[in-house]
Order: sequence, then structure tokens, then C-alpha cells
Amino acid sequence: MRLIAVLVFLVITGCDNAANKIALGTLERDRIAHTATANEIIVALPIPQGSVVKQGMLLVKLDDQLQKAQLAIAAANVAKAEANLEKLRHGARKEELASARATVQGAKSALAESESNYSRLLSLKNQQLVSQSALDKALATRNSHSANLQTAQEALLLLTNGSREEDLRAAEAELNAAIAQRSAETKRLSDLSVVATRDGILDNLPWNLGERVTIGSPLAIILAGKAPHARVYVPEPHRVKLNVGDSLIVHVDGIAEPITGQLSWIASEPAFTPYYALSQSERARLMYLAEVQLPDSYASLPNGIPAQVELP
Repeated sequence: MRLIAVLVFLVITGCDNAANKIALGTLERDRIAHTATANEIIVALPIPQGSVVKQGMLLVKLDDQLQKAQLAIAAANVAKAEANLEKLRHGARKEELASARATVQGAKSALAESESNYSRLLSLKNQQLVSQSALDKALATRNSHSANLQTAQEALLLLTNGSREEDLRAAEAELNAAIAQRSAETKRLSDLSVVATRDGILDNLPWNLGERVTIGSPLAIILAGKAPHARVYVPEPHRVKLNVGDSLIVHVDGIAEPITGQLSWIASEPAFTPYYALSQSERARLMYLAEVQLPDSYASLPNGIPAQVELP
């Protein structure tokens, strides 16, 4: 009886060891979700679901009329800011300078005439030939013409001295802000044409042609990559024996011959928690999620097929 018990124990142990050398899982691909950046209507779905797509191919196109108008406004603001900066850099035109000089000459002539008139009335006032009010009016006119001359001279000086450094920096800042806004509007316009960011299979188009999408909702789902990878759970005793880049044998249901894949990723923490304060026997039950990439020649394999990976 003791001999039979020992044999049974060895058989069970051997079966357990064989099972622990197999990592179970399924074939998967990276799932890429392209989401909507605007609340617009779908105007084109050029590629049907299930098609193989390449990076850069148009998947979904949203209505862009409103965004084109926003971009036109931003471009106009850039042109306006550029013109304003050029105006400040070049200073006043010859015609503006000539007009300012003529205004100064006119103000000088008016002041000279008002001063002469005031002097004449002052002489007459001393002779008691004019009233005090007439003299006061002539004095006010002279002072007004003097102020007008000073204003005209300051305006001419402003034109001849050119723009201040602070005004130039402010104009440059306004131009840079307008250019940045134009870049942002350009990016928003390009986002309305959803293109594939990776090669793969167009798995799903959740919205129909003519529907108005909501911001943040998925527009196109791509299963990226050519061949799938086996996503399996590695038992804890085998974790230290595996490194990224190792070649492993993969068995896929429905395919007789084994496939040699490459370990592309393995988790640093176990998938089943808690992992702390466990006994040695309990630690052996921990599993580490890993991905074993299949060769490109198996690109036709679909997702979700059960797979097993032989462990060292």
C-alpha cells in the first residue's frame, strides 16, 4: 500500500509540474481607439469595418466648415498683427510727416497773428479805446493758439522719433499670440480628419454616416500590428527564468505545428493580489501577465483564440 501511495504521489506531482510549465491565455492585438475632438457630423467613412489599414489612411471625416471659418479668422488676425508690427518698425510715412510739419507752420502763423492782435488791443486799452473784455478775449485767443502750436510740435516729434521699444515688443507679442492661435486652429481642423496612427485592422466603426458624434467618444477602433501576440499568465516560479527577448514555443488551438514567438513584455507585478505576506506555497499561485509576439507570417490569426506557451 505504501508503494502504491508513493507512485500515485509521483504521478500527481509530475502532472502538476507539467501543468506549471504551461502559460495559458489568448491571442490579442493592441486596441487603438481614435476619439472625437469635436461635436460634429460624420461626412465620410471611406474604409469599411474589417479592412486592413496602413498608418496615415483616412478612417473618419467630420464636418469641418465651422473649423475652417475659425482658421480663417485666426489667419486674418495674424495678418493684422504682422501689418501693425511693420507699421511700428517703419515709422511714419513721408506724407504723414509733411502733414504734421504743415500743421506746425499753421499753428505758428495763427499764434503770430493772435499775438499781434493782442499787442494792438493792449495799446488801445491803455488809451481807453477798447474794453477790458475785448482785451481778455484776445489774450485767450493767443493762449489757445500757443497751446495748439505746442500740440502740433509734440505730434511732429512723435512721428520723427519713431516707435518706442515697449510698443515694438508688445506688437511682437501680439503677433506671436496670433500665430500660436492659428496653429491651434490648424491642429483642430486636422483632427476632424481621423487617420490611422498604426498599421492594423479596422475592427469597429461605432458611429454611422450622418450622425453627430459627441466629444471624446470613439470613432474608430483599430487592432494594431500584423500578427497577434499571445497574452498569457506566467506562474510565479517561472518569472525569474524569463526575460524580454526570449524565444518561446506557442501552441494555438486549431494549428497543429508549434509556433516560435518572442517574449515582448512581462509584468513586474503579479496580476492577482494581494502579493505580500504570502507563504511559499501561496506565492506559487501568483500569476504574471506576459505577451509573446508571434511572427508576421501569422497575421491572419484572429483575436481571442486560446493559446498556450511552453515555459522554461
